[in-house]
Order: sequence, then C-alpha cells, then structure tokens
Amino acid sequence: MRELKETRRSVVRERAVLVEVICDAGGEDFDGHRDRLEELGRLADTAGAEVVATMTQRRKALHPGTYIGHGKVEELKALAESLKAHVIIFDNDLTPAQVRNLEKATNTKTIDRSELILDIFATRARTAEARLQVELAQLEYINPRLKQMWTHLSRIEGGGIGTRGPGETQLEDDRRLVRNRITELKARLRQIDARREREVRSRAGGLTAGLVGYTNAGKSSLLNALTGSDAYVEDKLFATLDTRTRAWRLPHHVTVLLSDTVGFIRDLPHHLIASFKATLEEAVHADLLLHVVDVSTEHVRADLDAVRRVLEEIGCKDKPQLIVLNKADLVEDPVHLDLARRACPGSASVSAKTGLGLEDLARAVAERLVGPETEVEVRAAAGDGRLLAWIDRHATVLARRVVDGDVVQTIRVPERLVAEMPRVAQQTYAVTPRTSRKGMKS
Repeated sequence: MRELKETRRSVVRERAVLVEVICDAGGEDFDGHRDRLEELGRLADTAGAEVVATMTQRRKALHPGTYIGHGKVEELKALAESLKAHVIIFDNDLTPAQVRNLEKATNTKTIDRSELILDIFATRARTAEARLQVELAQLEYINPRLKQMWTHLSRIEGGGIGTRGPGETQLEDDRRLVRNRITELKARLRQIDARREREVRSRAGGLTAGLVGYTNAGKSSLLNALTGSDAYVEDKLFATLDTRTRAWRLPHHVTVLLSDTVGFIRDLPHHLIASFKATLEEAVHADLLLHVVDVSTEHVRADLDAVRRVLEEIGCKDKPQLIVLNKADLVEDPVHLDLARRACPGSASVSAKTGLGLEDLARAVAERLVGPETEVEVRAAAGDGRLLAWIDRHATVLARRVVDGDVVQTIRVPERLVAEMPRVAQQTYAVTPRTSRKGMKS
C-alpha cells in the first residue's frame, strides 16, 4: 500500500512575509482589536520563521481568487523576491484555490493562519495523546484540500475535465488513506476521552479548578508558583499542549486539584478545538475556572473575549470563573492596571514571577469553592478528639473555654466546611451561629 506523504508545510528557519487583510464590508471598528500582525509575527517566531516584512490591505470585498487584489499580489511578489522570502503567511484563512493561485503568482510558498498554528502544535506535541490530537487536526485540515493538491496532475496527457488522468488513482488512494486514518485516530481518542472522563469523575467530592486563558498568559508559571511544581515554561506561544494536574493547598487546609490546559488564541481552528476535546475536559468539569490574563499587554479586553468564545464553544460559558490578572509586576502605568481591575470586577492581580498577590488569590479561590467565612460557636465533648483536631486544622479559633466538661469554641470557618462537621464528629455536638444564636445540633 502506498503511504500517504506528509503534506504539512513547515516554516522552520524560513524567511517569512506576513500579510493581513481587513475587510471593511460590515463597517467594523478595528480600533479595539489586538494587533493582528504582531500576534502573527509571534506565531511565526514560535514556528521558527524569521519575519522579514509585513503587508496590510483593507478591502471592502475579498478577491475570490487571490484574497487580495491583483495589484497587491504584484506588490507582494516583488517584496518576497527582493527579500528572498521562503514563505508568505496570511493572517486569514485561505481556500485551497486561493493558496494555489497565490503560490503561482508569487512563486513563493503560501500558508494561512490555521496551517501555521497546526505547524506549531505539531512541533510542540510532547505526549502520545497530544501527537494523536495534532495528527487528527492536521488530517481534517488536509482532507478537503487534497483535490487541489493534485490538480496539477490532471494536465498530464490522458487527463480529462476535472481531475481525471494519472493523478486520479493517487488522489483516491490518498483520500482513502486519510479517511481511514481519521477514523482510526477518532477511535483511539474516544478511548482517551473515556479514560479522561473516568479520571475526572473519580475526583467527585474533591475540589477542582482549571487554569484557562490566552496563550502565553503565564498559566504554567502560575501553576508552578501556586503548587510548587516544575511544569515546563517558555516565553513562546503554545509552549505546552498537555494537561497537568497538581494539588494546591488553600487556607483552612483545603486542597484543590489545579489543572493547566492548552492556551487559547483568537480564531483557534475549530478542528483543533475538537481534536483537543479530551484535554479540555479538565476545564469542562472543573468547579471553578481561573481565567488567566496577561495584564501587561494592551489587549486585555481582546484576549478576554477570545477565551470566552472558546469556552462557550466547549460548553463552559456558564462555568464559575475568577479572572486572574497575571504579570502585574510588568505593568509600568498604575492607571492601566486600575482600568483592567475596573473592567474585571472581583478579579485578582498577581505575579507568578514575584509571588505578588498569590496569597490573596488563594483566599479568593477558597471563598469561591468553600464559601465565605462565618463565625460560629461549637460546643463539643472533650473526648471528641477527632472533631477538636478538625477544628484546629480547618478553622481559626477566636476563643475557647470549658463549660461543664465540654469544650466551647468560637471559631471562624468557611460555610461549606460547617456542613462537614456531622461526618467528622464522633459524639454529640452543637453549633450556634454567632449572629442568630440559633443552635444546630447533631
């Protein structure tokens, strides 16, 4: 059987020209948008390319054949030739026909944003699961483009209208191989998905939180700072693709399982989201999402909106969230940080690098997960060592006295933990809220 050749276009060590097309058809205001070319440049750098030039065109209508106008195509060709560029990268998604026409007109390899992101994911995949997910996304991207990839063979003598000719057999073979491989990968990933769901369900009753956010917002650094782990960290987009879960100790000796997830980005290809469904299960089933934002950038609102769109797509739109404004130590203008805090009420400002605000973040997460603190009076038998030890471990003791052989303590403790006392107590006890003085007994 003829093996399917790899068709991914790597941009490693290549000189790249970046192109952005802004469509004005809807009269959309782009002032609030992230600098798209800047981000595309960072993506290209992550893939290993050297950006040598950029080009932007604003159009009322996109050209169906080349996406940009004929004049701009000629300008792009001259620019690529003068700078000896190896690849042209569009920030927009191109059709297979547009890619072919642009490559023919410029004599330069052309790829779009989705293919660039796929290239990065392929180089960043470390585990077997991540490699399977990336391969599936690549094949689903390639599958509808196979016909255009083989169009040149239809011109060989013997070919007819369309794709008939010597290339037809190879095209059909490759289509069949791609379909079969996609089916195989989906089956294997379903098994991984089922195992991941079982793992998540096995944590039922325990507290869980998931780190989500724009790529390079500092999620892995925050995971390390909060849990003392040593997850891989690099100042690159999509530095890590694999989920990591670590135990995080919160105030009142509460332990939460904190999971890091793959970073999001504007216009993340849908087939990538689908392929990484198992990885994103940690976010879907978490009790609380910590939405990490790089507050040092000028694109806080755009990053927030991009992540929220992806969360909605994976079914986490209504999941409880706490916005974490990370990299606060890099903000030079206090007004910028103040505006970000006002735009995100209830958010926590932290620095994973310096430790700024991490204790406040832990308290905020504890309050979200186990409720705000309440002041109660607990009367317990002096012989109930288990309950007394539990109080010392989880509560702040404000006062303690002995009454008729019982230990009476005024404590401050999260509301949710009060409900755990019946499970802990070995003898009769009484709980009296300090506000209402109404006793609750067991």
